[in-house]
Amino acid sequence: MRFQTPLIPATLIRRYKRFLADVRLEDGAEVTAHCANPGSMMGLADPGMRVWLEPNDDPRKKLKFGWRLVEVPGGMVGVDTSLPNRMLRAALEAGAVAGLDGYDAVRPEQKYGIGSRIDFLLQGAGRADAYVEVKSVTLSRQPGLAEFPDSVTARGAKHLAELATVAQNGARAVMLYLVQRNDCSRATLAGDIDPAYLHAFGQARRAGVEVLCFGCDITPDGVWLGQSLPFDVPYAS
Repeated sequence: MRFQTPLIPATLIRRYKRFLADVRLEDGAEVTAHCANPGSMMGLADPGMRVWLEPNDDPRKKLKFGWRLVEVPGGMVGVDTSLPNRMLRAALEAGAVAGLDGYDAVRPEQKYGIGSRIDFLLQGAGRADAYVEVKSVTLSRQPGLAEFPDSVTARGAKHLAELATVAQNGARAVMLYLVQRNDCSRATLAGDIDPAYLHAFGQARRAGVEVLCFGCDITPDGVWLGQSLPFDVPYAS
């Protein structure tokens, strides 16, 4: 998926209030950018890091820049957590997601569970419905290894429990982790950060929830679905 507007480089001054970041443009001007990421962004929001912004001239938006990428040693990381669903929708509709191809309809944001919405409901003649929940993975504390989550996520644990119920009721339930880094070749769970999520994951797996994991190809031009990556959680309880 290409960015709608060419990205411009900048230097991060600080991230604050979760959704705001002050940055310095190459001409020296300081501006505030929207940060579409509710997580901790551990290791991705240190002052002085080189970031990439998407400008906009939408009069409805108060902030004229959106923070999309950050450079790390050896690669790029996508920090916009709304981007994976937009990219995956196009890939799902094109039948380009291995393991999730062959469905006739791709329905985003469908109600299910208790006050929740599934990211994608896939339907096809003669096939069980597939409920697909998507999580953006940006944390990496060891070379080549991506981890989820980067902070405690009660909402994420709730989604796993609801997927478990879906699987127990006979539909297909899929947890899809999208690694928005091009410096990682495998992924796992950060159980030390959120033990409750790790526990919910183990329960979901025992209930029949499937796990898929994909990487991303990331450049300042855009972000595209990459190859399938191994997802190893040997200590899931």
